[in-house]
Amino acid sequence: MTVQRPPALFSRRKRLEPGCTGCQVRLAPLGIDAAGCDFVIALAGNPNTGKSTLFNSLTGLKQHVGNWPGKTVARASGAFELRGKRYKVVDLPGTYSVLWAARAEEEIARSFLLQARPDCTVIVVDSTLLERNLSLVFQVLELTDRAVVCLNLVDEARRKGLVIDHQVLADELGVPVVPTVARTGEGIQDLLEVVAAVAAGGLETHPRRLGLLPGTSAEKRREAAQLIYREAQALAARVVRTGVPAADDWGERIDRVVTSKIWGFPIMLAGLAAIFWLTIVGANYPSQLLAAFLFGVERLGSSLFQALGAPGWLTGFVWHGTYRGLAWVVSVMLPPMAIFFPLFTILENLGFLPRVAFNLDRLFQRVGTQGKQALTMAMGFGCNAAGVVSCRIIDSPRDKLIAILTNTFVPCNGRYPTLIMLGTIFVAASFPPAYASLAAAASVVAAVLVGIAATLLVSWGLSRTVLRGEPSSFVLELPPYRRPNVKQILYTSFVDRTLLVLERAVLMAAPAGALIWLLSNLSWEGRSLALWASELLDPLGRAVGLDGAILLAYGVAIPANEIVVPTMLMIYTGAGMLADVSSLAQLRAVLVDQHGWTLLTALCLMLFSVLHNPCSTTIWTIYKETGSKRWAAVGALLPLSLALAATFLVAQAARLLT
Repeated sequence: MTVQRPPALFSRRKRLEPGCTGCQVRLAPLGIDAAGCDFVIALAGNPNTGKSTLFNSLTGLKQHVGNWPGKTVARASGAFELRGKRYKVVDLPGTYSVLWAARAEEEIARSFLLQARPDCTVIVVDSTLLERNLSLVFQVLELTDRAVVCLNLVDEARRKGLVIDHQVLADELGVPVVPTVARTGEGIQDLLEVVAAVAAGGLETHPRRLGLLPGTSAEKRREAAQLIYREAQALAARVVRTGVPAADDWGERIDRVVTSKIWGFPIMLAGLAAIFWLTIVGANYPSQLLAAFLFGVERLGSSLFQALGAPGWLTGFVWHGTYRGLAWVVSVMLPPMAIFFPLFTILENLGFLPRVAFNLDRLFQRVGTQGKQALTMAMGFGCNAAGVVSCRIIDSPRDKLIAILTNTFVPCNGRYPTLIMLGTIFVAASFPPAYASLAAAASVVAAVLVGIAATLLVSWGLSRTVLRGEPSSFVLELPPYRRPNVKQILYTSFVDRTLLVLERAVLMAAPAGALIWLLSNLSWEGRSLALWASELLDPLGRAVGLDGAILLAYGVAIPANEIVVPTMLMIYTGAGMLADVSSLAQLRAVLVDQHGWTLLTALCLMLFSVLHNPCSTTIWTIYKETGSKRWAAVGALLPLSLALAATFLVAQAARLLT
């Protein structure tokens, strides 16, 4: 590609002058490594304009991209080379303001522009919403002389019949304007050439400024906002022409159905059930293969230790305790996450999740929060730790804290093995064989709905007690439906989500496996510590419809919910390591025939599994996100208290009725 000649107001110097001789000096205080870089490039823009996609296109880092506003909530940095020069690229959070920062992401973007003084700031705008996006453009031009406007999503503008004269827009703004489609790479080479010229000083700019002042009084800000609005409206009217749409706007027709009061909720539930079904069915065989391989490694490792003459306690502690715990977590957790997260990311890229938030906003408003909590709640279906991190998209600190504390009520994939086991053995057994699998799946969906109801109930309680206050306004742009980038989805969902969450779980599962082995192999008066502990907890367990072995299993499985079932079986069978059974019939015999489980036991356990405390990974994540030990403790103890109270009431009510 070739770059078009800049407008007359730009002038090329005869030689390029380095724009930066101390990138590392400027960026080091901000926690960014810029060693060896010649120039610093910042990406700024409103939420959902394609900044992260452009960042990925420039750097190849595959930063996670979601088709809903507010996805980038922290700085991301990468680099690229062009003609022997190295450029450091910093992707700033999506923001609507940089002059009057009122939110965390706005403060991050403003501070970087003022402190790092980038050699070129690329302002990414949505071509279909130019008038709205020009507000940020005018604000950024108040802070820097070196800027380039990236007129992104021009393909969607063409589809809607919008034609933007980018040369006239460049003349009006006093900075280069480059049309692009970051997703397909259209115009990217042109953008690189212009950015390089501006950064090096070879392309002078004369940005148009409105005389806006940062940090002014509320009255001055209102006046400035009116000025920006008038200028943006007038400028957009001069450069945007409306022609015949290239295609029928089928997205609006879909939205009339997806966001309707009649069909919105059924479609959401159907989509949720489909994702669960694909995850559960698709993960079974890979889990079996992975378990066979990992437990085969355990057998080889223990045989090697025995051949080397290692003492039995060392072999057991290392291989049958620590390693076996890791093998259980990986084999049970990895396949479902590897399926669930790509499916979830497809919904993000497609643009379906903002519609979910729109539909659920009415419910969350009634309980005192906002619809963005629905997005974070949905993320919790894969992993509650990931759901807690995603709460960063919520602007209000109060609403964010409510979302963090209630995310654990959404059952993550670590709880599915228990829910599926209960649904298969107790619920499906009550139906004819032809309907057994559907009944089991329906029981899991019912458990999920209980979790959602608990989320709403606890959110209502928190918003009217310890976190009393008015919910923040919820303004959500519904992005256009976009074709998901499957290759990028597979990469980012596996690296940014699956491996990250798995790493945290593995770190927590190792000590859990060791503890379980110690409890089952250390004895006092001829009985294992596990048996002593389960008998000590048995009165409490019976009161809530369970037993001591179940409570002990949940206690030692705090690092990883995936090992709850094998831990229960280990205690019941007296095995010296995490136990498994070869068939559902054998499992039913152990639970029902040998240890007296009833339908009430299954009901209380399903309820407890949905409502109980989060895993240690999620508790640690709550602490990291809130910076408070107190709120981390609340996040752990609040759901546990609710789980014990709910199961106690159900158990006592059932016993009174029988």
